[in-house]
Amino acid sequence: MPDLHLAWRKSTYSSEEGGACVEVATGPHTVHVRDSKDTNRPGLAVGSETWAAFVGFTADRIG
Repeated sequence: MPDLHLAWRKSTYSSEEGGACVEVATGPHTVHVRDSKDTNRPGLAVGSETWAAFVGFTADRIG
């Protein structure tokens, strides 16, 4: 069952044509990630510091 208390945002890298779509919602101490095509499945929750490190690492690799 989806968590109705979280404000989910779809990745800007996701298209409206389907495919690999990711949604993210931030909480006070955690960041939640889920598959936007199947929101009833459980997602992944990571600490804010872990998420920041991941995003920084990914940006360095892409940019």
